[in-house]
Amino acid sequence: MTQFTRSAAVAEALDAGRAVVALESTIVTHGMPWPQNLEVARRVESTIRDAGATPATIAVMDGELRIGLEDAQLEQLAQARQVAKLSRADMAVCMARGGTGSTTVAATMIAARLAGIEVFATGGIGGVHRGAENSFDISADLQELAQTAVTVVAAGAKAILDLPKTLEVLETLGVPVMAYGQDQLPAFWSREAGLRAPLRADTALQIAQAHRMRARLDLPGGQLIANPIPVEAEIPRATLAPIIAEATRDADTHGITGKDLTPYLLQRIYELSDGRSLEANIALVLNNARLGAAIAQELSVLPA
Repeated sequence: MTQFTRSAAVAEALDAGRAVVALESTIVTHGMPWPQNLEVARRVESTIRDAGATPATIAVMDGELRIGLEDAQLEQLAQARQVAKLSRADMAVCMARGGTGSTTVAATMIAARLAGIEVFATGGIGGVHRGAENSFDISADLQELAQTAVTVVAAGAKAILDLPKTLEVLETLGVPVMAYGQDQLPAFWSREAGLRAPLRADTALQIAQAHRMRARLDLPGGQLIANPIPVEAEIPRATLAPIIAEATRDADTHGITGKDLTPYLLQRIYELSDGRSLEANIALVLNNARLGAAIAQELSVLPA
């Protein structure tokens, strides 16, 4: 028996064949301080509703995988302490022990697939960390994209990563990477990573059609839609590069590795950028939510 529950709104939308967009919960528990985390989570959900779809924020609470949170549950999660950060390796263990955890990109994809949700909107995916040739630090998000059939809308991979290596691994794994509306791959806070995207999509319908065609060809895995941050919100690469370099050196100095590395780097970049990185992060998440809703709507009317 599948161990998940759907919120009333999500269950109603899925049963009626309407558009639903999955959302991760790590941004709520590890990405922002209280109460800003709750305010942003509500804004993201509201953005999806305004765009004609139903949001499904996903988390494990008291051992139960919840697909869609009621507002009171979202507030509870936003205030929770010592919440586990769950990926493919540890989600089942957390559930078996009755624990509470927020879902990363990989865990959210797994949960979305279980519930029959085809689209997931997030900020940025994980990838190959700088220095991975020595540390072997590569996010489970990449393998998940290769095996779980969910379309993921993100502003590219997080700019703290080794983007050329991340793109190379995605290519090796057979993951379609489409830049939305441009030829250049976006880099999270910046509209361009200095890398040409392997594929380009200019409409939500094109993305939905590619999703359906992969299913018809019985191809495993999902597709990554790299949606550039809005022009007015971006931080140019030239501005970010020295900030990221300093944050990375600080992490090395303090021996920060593994699951602690990304949250540390994001917090340090927030400090070094005088808060600009967080403002940009919020803008790109909302932008991805709008595109995710448009793709989900197209999928809801396309034949399977």
